[in-house]
This record gives sequence, structure tokens and C-alpha cells, in this order.
Amino acid sequence: MGILDNKERYLQIAFNEDIASVNRILPTIPYNNRILIEAGTPFIKREGAAGIKRIAELWKGKIVADLKTMDGAVKEVAMAFNAGASAATVLGSATTETIDLFIKACKNLNMISMIDMIGVEEPLKVIFKLKQPPDVVVIHRGRDEEGTRGKVIKYKHINKIRSKYDVLISAAGGVDLREARSAIFNGANIVVANIVADEDPWTGIRAEEDAGEIAHQFLKTIE
Repeated sequence: MGILDNKERYLQIAFNEDIASVNRILPTIPYNNRILIEAGTPFIKREGAAGIKRIAELWKGKIVADLKTMDGAVKEVAMAFNAGASAATVLGSATTETIDLFIKACKNLNMISMIDMIGVEEPLKVIFKLKQPPDVVVIHRGRDEEGTRGKVIKYKHINKIRSKYDVLISAAGGVDLREARSAIFNGANIVVANIVADEDPWTGIRAEEDAGEIAHQFLKTIE
């Protein structure tokens, strides 16, 4: 793989609001090669490629563009790459053709390919159909699912995937320190924590907290 080390444990911090929040919070997070910064889907919808570029100006480490590509894979990957992203996501519910094109485009640009399995019941079946596996499989409980009793991050898929493919696993969806510990215990390589506003009902790193200190706590927790 080369770009990510499967012996390391990574923290991915997702920005979902606007450039103003990135300008305020991102400079407080000390650089660490175990931290990935994500341009979240709502952020990209609001700010476009300019938002990814701003993150790239402030962060010299790895940057994930959470495109959640559903179609038009080649152009979307190129857009993310040209804006400064080093990784991008495609939806596991996209067509096999789209996912194959996405992975190939990422490989050609030396980007990290990630398949987001939000809403996918059997991630392994998706991967089976592909010409080549992605670099990362994201086991994802959606933001809108967080408040639903019994909806959890389905760690049971990790061993199923690992038994067949040498890929990294990312866990996303309402991740706090406790959930991060559980994710790593269950075999995840990457945990995704959202920056969330104080009024938001979701779990994550509160926008008014010391993001640098919280990131440090996460890194210690997942070592």
C-alpha cells in the first residue's frame, strides 16, 4: 500500500461545516502523521474544491475528500486530487463499474481509495465483485442513524473482510473516545471523529473544545 501503514492506528478528524470553522480549528491541531484531516461531505457540498484547497493550505499531512462518489468517478477523483486531497471515498452502494473506475483512478494518482459502506448490509459482497480491492473499507453508521436505538457500527464485518482481503478498516459514525477504543479492539485501523457544533445532537469533538488536546487523547487511546 505504501501510503498508509497497516501496523499503525490512525485518527481521521472530519470537518463538516464551513471554511470559517476550518480556519478557526484546524491550526490548533498539531501535525501528526497518524492524523488524517477530512473534508466532510457537507463541507464539500458547501465549499467545493476551494474548501479542500484551504484544508491543504493549513494541513501538510494526509487529507481525505469524503466525496461519497455515486457516479462520474474519474472526474470526481481528479477534482479531489487537484484540490490537494490524498484520499477519497466512493459509496459501496454505487455500481461495480463506478467503484472499479474510482479505485483505478485513485491508484493512477497515488491516492488512497476508500469505499464507504454506509447503508450496505454485506460489504464483503461488494468487494467480491471488484477487479481489485480498495485501500480502505469504511464501516459506517450514518449520522441520521446515531439516534436510533440498536443502530451500531457493525464491527462483525471486520473479520469477514480481513479473512479475504489485505485492506485497512475505518470505523465511522458517532465516534467518541469510548467508541474509538472499541473500534480498535475490534480490529479497525482508522477511527473517524467528527467536529460537531455545540447545538448538534451528534457525538464527536465539540467545536468549542480544545481540538488539539482531544486529538492527543484519541491518539493515546488508539495506540
